[in-house]
Amino acid sequence: MPTSLVTGGAGFLGSHLCEVLLERGHRVLCLDNLETGSLANIDDLRDDRFVFLNHDVIEHIAIEEPIDVVFHLAALASPIDYLRLPLHSLKAGSYGTHHALGLAKFKRARFVLASTSEVYGDPQVHPQPETYWGHVNPVGPRGVYDEAKRYAEALTMAYHRQQGVDTAIARIFNTYGARMRPNDGRAIPTFLRQALEARPLTVFGDGSQTRSFCYVDDLIRGLVLLAESEEHLPINIGNPDEKSLLELAEMVLRLTGSSSQIIFESLPVDDPQVRQPDITRAKQLLGWEPEIELEDGLRKTIASLGRGAAVGSA
Repeated sequence: MPTSLVTGGAGFLGSHLCEVLLERGHRVLCLDNLETGSLANIDDLRDDRFVFLNHDVIEHIAIEEPIDVVFHLAALASPIDYLRLPLHSLKAGSYGTHHALGLAKFKRARFVLASTSEVYGDPQVHPQPETYWGHVNPVGPRGVYDEAKRYAEALTMAYHRQQGVDTAIARIFNTYGARMRPNDGRAIPTFLRQALEARPLTVFGDGSQTRSFCYVDDLIRGLVLLAESEEHLPINIGNPDEKSLLELAEMVLRLTGSSSQIIFESLPVDDPQVRQPDITRAKQLLGWEPEIELEDGLRKTIASLGRGAAVGSA
């Protein structure tokens, strides 16, 4: 029976990954300090093969049992969190990644880094291939997250090249689905919360900036395929179906049947204008591409909130 460690395992993505790994017959060690994760996310994972470890990755990780795969997802991924705890965000990307990599080296485990499309910053190349080096502001407010992930990628490749650690890097694009925190500041949970509470939907700028939204089930399937591969260089995992934020807001209103209005506010500093993954490498090397359309994924997400009756029939 393989054993997997998932850092950030009680978070949005981590809890879904733990669930899938258990379904695949793994013993799962879920490590989380619950800063942004929640025990409610893993409450249903009651299995003798599941162990929760309350621990912060910026501290040394000591685990005695054998480990086959380390999935390093621990991070302050939401703007409201990394702006609230900027130093902790940097430490999670540096100390946290170092400790997770050191454990993978000691256990001779496969290491999968959950990186981010934010390493591309406000991209000057569109769509973004893995060969693009990015356009990031290191001293802006988003730099504490963007540069933490860029450093984590560099550290991962250094462990691979110098220490021979079996590593992989997933550059994750915007992902959504059940268990997202309604107040985490990102577009889909914010729009859904506002629509279901009959409050105005806040769109930044004129709403023309774009994002590519991947349903969580597709994303987790990509992470597992990457872990099972022999690839070491970064691979984009995301949905190339690009939508403007205004289109997204209008879709949420239609699917929820909400009477909310759309209002416009000023753009945050360094807010990316475009975001679309080139998933050629994922298709070629992993045989992966997303299967769930945005509208279908939004319906599933709304239903998970216990508001399925509010979903429009359109």
